[in-house]
Amino acid sequence: MPQTPLVPRHALTLAAGALLLASAAFAAPASLPAAADPLVRNIDASVSPGADFFSYANGAWIKANPIPASERGWGIANLVYEETYRQRVEICTAAASSGAAKGTSAQKVGDFWATGMDSAAVEAAGAKPMAPWLADVAAIRDRAGLTSAIARFQTDGLRPLYGMYVGQDERNSEKYVVHLFQGGIRMPDRDYYFDKDSSTTHVRGEYRKHVAAMFALLGESPAVAKRSADAVFRIESALARRSRTLEERRDPWANYHKMSLAQLAKKYPASNWKAQFAAMGLGAADSVIVGQPEFLAAADSLLRVAPLADWKTYLRWTAVHGFAPYLSSEFDRENFRFYGTVMNGTTAQRPRWKRVVDETEDSIGELLGQEWVKKYCSPATKARYEKLTQDIITTYAERMRTLPWMSEVTKQRALTKLAKVSRKVAYPDKWRDYSTLQFERDSWLANHVRADRWWFAHEAAKLGKPIDRTEWDMTPQTYNAYYDPSKVEIVLPAAMFMIPGVPDSLVDDALLYSYAGGSTIGHEITHGFDDEGRQGDENGNLNAWWLEADSVAFTQRAQKLVEQFNGYTVGDKRVRGQATLGENLADLGGVVLGLEAFKKTEQYRRNVILNGQTPTQRYFLGYALSWLGHRRPQSLAQQIMTDVHAPAFLRVNGPVVNVADFYSAFGVKPGDPMYRKPEDRVAVW
Repeated sequence: MPQTPLVPRHALTLAAGALLLASAAFAAPASLPAAADPLVRNIDASVSPGADFFSYANGAWIKANPIPASERGWGIANLVYEETYRQRVEICTAAASSGAAKGTSAQKVGDFWATGMDSAAVEAAGAKPMAPWLADVAAIRDRAGLTSAIARFQTDGLRPLYGMYVGQDERNSEKYVVHLFQGGIRMPDRDYYFDKDSSTTHVRGEYRKHVAAMFALLGESPAVAKRSADAVFRIESALARRSRTLEERRDPWANYHKMSLAQLAKKYPASNWKAQFAAMGLGAADSVIVGQPEFLAAADSLLRVAPLADWKTYLRWTAVHGFAPYLSSEFDRENFRFYGTVMNGTTAQRPRWKRVVDETEDSIGELLGQEWVKKYCSPATKARYEKLTQDIITTYAERMRTLPWMSEVTKQRALTKLAKVSRKVAYPDKWRDYSTLQFERDSWLANHVRADRWWFAHEAAKLGKPIDRTEWDMTPQTYNAYYDPSKVEIVLPAAMFMIPGVPDSLVDDALLYSYAGGSTIGHEITHGFDDEGRQGDENGNLNAWWLEADSVAFTQRAQKLVEQFNGYTVGDKRVRGQATLGENLADLGGVVLGLEAFKKTEQYRRNVILNGQTPTQRYFLGYALSWLGHRRPQSLAQQIMTDVHAPAFLRVNGPVVNVADFYSAFGVKPGDPMYRKPEDRVAVW
């Protein structure tokens, strides 16, 4: 479920990538030479499709393309981003040298970019840009001063102690409200503080060394730095102990606790919420939604009983952790050593220009996006994908009407909801207004904080106002997509449809309907009806709108998918079927919807062989292309512990074994590792 944070943080050579512009008209068989066809050249013929379809479809590419030292993984998303990096850096460098007038988009992009790329100035400044925050911490004399500092740190994007965002009320989607939820820890998930397996134990030990190393860079002796790290670990472990697991956080009802500000203040008095909200500019808030009350209770207790000196140490750590990428190289290197090498196995950082592009994207992505769209995404592209989106939704409605396990009463409500899903495709019709955001060419960290403060104020200003249904939470140049349950919308950025190395005119329908239709559009629309999304009604409100018998039937079918994924292991870790259920349901729904829509095309009806492959074979190979890639073991371990998405190879092999057409397309039979008996195959939507 997407959230709107107060501060969003948000050796292969191929031909240049391009937006996938193919029309629904089937490309002639001779139009895509086999040597240029990724659905042919990526195949590893030494692997049987019935043994490991992902490796069969993508194995040749994986063998030929090792993971670069700077990356935790390498695959289709990286290839798209390699192309958009080139495009975006051209936009940034042109803006930086344009001499644009103050307040213009070019000036803002240019100044932000220029300060990020001025590594000499960053190096010369050392830790000095962080001095005001360290001074704030040093000035804390009492508990009131502590909570005041926590509030200031929140507005500056440092996110101490708890998480916060402004978003729609899950039970009243016409109102913005402040959400408070668990946070304040700097390892990726609570389980890192407690699990006993060897990889997690290693990470935990390295984390304590990392925290001590950062304190040493602030000037503490080794002995004092170790004591400081111990204090940080005590506070974070206490917060982690009362944090919910990945599985527990996926229950929308269990993570919804609405209360007035007076109730919040009474329930958690040490947090001094009234003063915190005033300091953060949240005076328009009249209520809050607490995600995990037991976490806020633990945080409140810690604010009351933990030594003030420990809290000051924790806040100094919060500052140096948050600002490390914008400080001199010694801070940046140590930050990368832990979060890059220990956590993800990468041994080299990305070049500075890529990291600055990423920061520019996070801070002012729609300013970049406006120029990117002008150059690389036409209105015709937008219209084409709007039509494809409608094709997939029409197919979903047809399938809903014939579901054997759902009553007519619930079916009609589901169809009503499906018809109300709004579609944001390619790029916004209305761009975000950054007119009040100002940058200078004085300091990289200062510009970073200016952006974070602007975002905080921008989100806080929504309180008391009508819902803005024009906003996007991703930029057009983002290789990703999402379903928003409160707005009842799918958002499909243009870059998500890019296929590197394939000219637009040569994309056949099998590839179009699998890569774009199934894994993207079908996936996202199914999120509206996965185990979480189905609990929201056609207006975006949590609401028990299903008949009980239908809920039972859905849960029984979904549980089979939980059990299927519980049976997969990655290294020394077992895939968490319940935690990944929503994404697995969306993957299964997507591959089925794309296939059903593809069956209406001329290419499928004519059943013409293209580069030695039937239309159905090309469909499944195109779906596998959506998840092309591989990851380092350290990164996979982190994904299992922290991510609601299963590893990429299971996002192919997991859903396709539940689709009968896969078996007939590739001759998969009993005895093959991929074979599942018909009665064991999962069918939901």
